[in-house]
Amino acid sequence: MIIADIGRDASEEGKMAGQGIGALRSWHVRHCRSAFGLVLALGLVALGLVAFAQPGLAADVSGGVIRIGIVNDQAGPLSDLAGPGSVVAAKMAVEDFQKAAPGLKVDIVVADHQNKPDIGAQIVRKWFDVDGVDMVADVGNSAVALAIQSIARDKNKIVIYSAVGTTDIGGKQCSRTGLMWLHDNYNLVAGSVRKLVSQGYDSWFFIASDYAFGRNMVDVSQRVLAETGAKSLGAVFHPLGNSDYSSFLLQAQASKAKVVAFANAGEQLVTSMKQWNEFGMNTGPQKAVAELMFLTDVHAMGAETAKGLTTVTAWYWALNEQTRAFGQRFYKRHNAMPTAPQAAVYSAVLQYLRAAAAAGTDETNAVLDKMRSMPVDDFYAPGARLRADNKLVHDFYLVEVKKPSDVKAPWDYYNVVETIPAADAYVPLSQSECPLLRTSQN
Repeated sequence: MIIADIGRDASEEGKMAGQGIGALRSWHVRHCRSAFGLVLALGLVALGLVAFAQPGLAADVSGGVIRIGIVNDQAGPLSDLAGPGSVVAAKMAVEDFQKAAPGLKVDIVVADHQNKPDIGAQIVRKWFDVDGVDMVADVGNSAVALAIQSIARDKNKIVIYSAVGTTDIGGKQCSRTGLMWLHDNYNLVAGSVRKLVSQGYDSWFFIASDYAFGRNMVDVSQRVLAETGAKSLGAVFHPLGNSDYSSFLLQAQASKAKVVAFANAGEQLVTSMKQWNEFGMNTGPQKAVAELMFLTDVHAMGAETAKGLTTVTAWYWALNEQTRAFGQRFYKRHNAMPTAPQAAVYSAVLQYLRAAAAAGTDETNAVLDKMRSMPVDDFYAPGARLRADNKLVHDFYLVEVKKPSDVKAPWDYYNVVETIPAADAYVPLSQSECPLLRTSQN
């Protein structure tokens, strides 16, 4: 009987299709409770797509659309590493998802927080309260992230962070709805500090951004140095968007530290390193270390200036065949290879949509449950899962910038010195300050 009904309904569906998409959509709505609709729904569940693969069957999505907000620095000192490129990555993820689930409408909304916590908080609050935004991704500034985290916690809305370094997001201020998809400062500094100290670089001086990210990175670095028996000989902090680093560089030089570590990023790091070379410090006895450096930073300063710099990254477009394929697709749209944050935005948006599809709804708790249970299945961090403190756990890479003569292709700037396994890249859960862990243990 069910088989006969399916055949009869399928024939009627064909007739409606001939009358146009409007008639076909109406037909689907009228028959979504029929045996055909039931069997179709069961089949889609098996595919992890639930009811989103057919028009008119997204009744459990609020407003009939999933709305994702990308908020970051769109035009300022941190815009190259994420900025408009993160929007490109998010749109690519939506397009790839909709190839499998064409019936689900997804909107991307974009805003520039200008690296100001109050502006970022205002934007996100309006998105959640007025504009129907279901999930926010990227952020890319630690101070803004801390402001957004509390709002998302209160509103029970998901935020997925990339390029947010402060360990507080996954530590003291961690939230059930705040997910760390890329890195934190512990990931970025622990492995490289220990390796350099083991090579005899046992005294450090820091030049850092004067906001939550830079201060947290210096604090984490100094703690790791203390654990290894090495010394911090001081730190200086500069304003975000500073253009003259001469006084900071002279203080670093006067410290006689073996390592001068830069805890800044984007335009700040580019300008710092150009002035480091202009002052001839690149030929002196001190080793420069970029504790956070992105591919766009190297491109902006040039391989001659950046050569020999080491950094830790979560992802690099030339790691393997799959990462190269994504890199080429992205380049055609953005005229630049993707940074690690931009790749992380793609992965986060795609995983969120897959989780919503599997849950059959955009309701936060249901989607979170799916995101925690589903491993990542893409080029970014295949097989990775969210840890109990909401950090996506994956490998990291210690990389070194090639000499200009060794750069054989545009944007292929890194030699991978070693892989830092996920098991070694994260602060142990036993040392975590995340209150979620205490809740789960009670």
